[in-house]
Order: sequence, then structure tokens, then C-alpha cells
Amino acid sequence: MVRKGHKRKNNHVVIVTSDATDGKVRQFRVRPWILQTVILFQCIIIGALIGFFLYERDVWAGELQRTEVENETIAALEQEKAQLEEQIAGLNGEIAKLNEKVGILSETVTQKAQTETALSEQLEKQAMPTEFPLTGKASMEETAEENGNPICIFTASKGSMVVAAASGSVIVVNEDPEYGNNVWVDHGNGYTTIYRSTGEVKVRQGEKVTQGATLFVIADDDGKLGYQVTRDSVYISPTEVMAISG
Repeated sequence: MVRKGHKRKNNHVVIVTSDATDGKVRQFRVRPWILQTVILFQCIIIGALIGFFLYERDVWAGELQRTEVENETIAALEQEKAQLEEQIAGLNGEIAKLNEKVGILSETVTQKAQTETALSEQLEKQAMPTEFPLTGKASMEETAEENGNPICIFTASKGSMVVAAASGSVIVVNEDPEYGNNVWVDHGNGYTTIYRSTGEVKVRQGEKVTQGATLFVIADDDGKLGYQVTRDSVYISPTEVMAISG
């Protein structure tokens, strides 16, 4: 005869005791599947905790690495910022020097412009026939020629010099039927002065003369000088222009 096999039933007993002298001992029977379930649940919890801590460790490691990279980047940027600030400071110094040079040049240009303006005004003034056309003492008579052109006739002593009333260019040196010689000076501003005398001519046609330059030397006592002025080719009274200087 063959005996039929029986499954062996395993029972687990949980014994609970107390430290008291009269404490009772209690026994609880636990079914195997319940114990297995508890153990499985504990394993799941432990595995989850282990996985969580491993994940957190990786996260923290990544954060630390990212922080280190950011710190290195910040340090590099700070160094670059310091270099740029140093360069900017140098550029500001150069700009300050350039501004100083520009100020000096501007002042120089202003002074030069003022000097040129003053010189231009002086040259313009010197080109106006406002000065007396003789050195020394002389008498003067204002009259008009037969054709009506006004003329000033000066009577001067021997050795007196006929001088240019203003700066300009000698455009004519001719013989004069009445006075001996005549010299015409164009002043470049519409004015022309005409000097007529028997004295010795000291300039040539085309020569540049300055205000006060000698044109004639009076050779005789009571030498005559006929002095005329034109403005835009029209004869005007010489005293009209000479009055401007007064």
C-alpha cells in the first residue's frame, strides 16, 4: 500500500512575555502567509529607502558639481570683470589726456582765430587810405580839377617824403604833365590813391607797399603834391577818407 503524502503545515508562534514576576506568557499563532507579507512589505520599504537615498546622493552630487562649475564660472567672470575695469581705468586715463590735449588745441585754435581776426582787422585797417600822405609839416588846399575831380594840393618843404596812405600794390608809375610824375596805388578794397609830385619816385610798377612806405622824396622847397582818392573808380574827396581815422 502506498501512503498518501500530507502537506506539512508550518505554524509560527509569537510569544509575548513580561518582566513582572507575575507576568503571563502569551502565545500568538501567526499564519505563514501573513509573516511572508510583513517581510515582503519590509523589504519593499527598505528597498525604497535605499533607492531614495541613492537617488538623493546622485542629485546632491550633481548639485555639488553644478555649484562648483558655477563657482568657477563666477570666479572667471570676476577676473574678467577686474581686467575690464583695469582696461576701462586705463582708457579713462587716456581719454582724460586726450581731452586735455583737445582743450589745449581748442584754446590754441581759438587764440589763432582771434589772432587771425585781429590781423585781418589790422590789415583791413591798413588798407584804408586814412593816413596823411606826407611826412613833416605841410599846408593843404582842397580844390577840384577842371573836370570836377576833387584833389588836395599839399605844399611841403624840401626833404619831405610822400608816403602811401595805405598798404596796396603800385599799379601805375607815369609822367605827369602838370606835376612831373604820378603813382597810383590800388588798396584791394575798392580804394585807389593817386600821388602827383615833381619829387623823385622811389617805387616801381607792380611793387607791394605798406602803409607809410615812401613813394616820393620832395626835392625842392615848397614842393607840391597833388593827392586824389577813388572809390570804385569814382573820385571822392581825400578828406572824406582821412576823416575816418579821426
